Amino acid sequence: MQYFQKSKIFLYPLLGIRKGEEFVPMETYICWDGLYSQGDYKYICIYNINRNLKFKNFENNVIRSNEFLELAMTIDKNTQLYVFDLSKYKNDIDMFLKGSYSNFSINSKNKIIKYFGSVGRIAKYINSYLYPEDYHEVYAQALKVDIKLIREVYEVCTPPDLMKETYMGKIPDEVALFQKIDVPLDQN
Repeated sequence: MQYFQKSKIFLYPLLGIRKGEEFVPMETYICWDGLYSQGDYKYICIYNINRNLKFKNFENNVIRSNEFLELAMTIDKNTQLYVFDLSKYKNDIDMFLKGSYSNFSINSKNKIIKYFGSVGRIAKYINSYLYPEDYHEVYAQALKVDIKLIREVYEVCTPPDLMKETYMGKIPDEVALFQKIDVPLDQN
């Protein structure tokens, strides 16, 4: 089975961007190699852009007005990168990292379910990931395994692949200047 970007499913809805917006990120990440690690609680969205008025309106009215936006930068003429600070969702992101999607807060579960809706195959998958106990029997039958095994594993969606959830792009000099630097306290 091919890997799907779990941060796009479980974390993107936490930004509060409504489903149905004309522009969606082509990729999302939770780390940036050499800049942000898992414990920084950042969420990186990369958009494929065309510099038209529709994208400018989306950027100004949706992205740049987002309460979590921390950094916006152009990667090249067709690519825009945005970094959001999701430390408000620290516990949910910790559960995300463990693959314990069923342990997300009720508030976050509701945002995710609202984003994906309640009708259709994707909505059913999302519900099964967030409320796996309701789907253990279905998964046991589909996988032709004993329900005890499914109950023991409990979660029905695999944990995120942290390598695939890490952006490997070059860190521009102007971004590196804002990187956190641990300075030892003066002992005097």
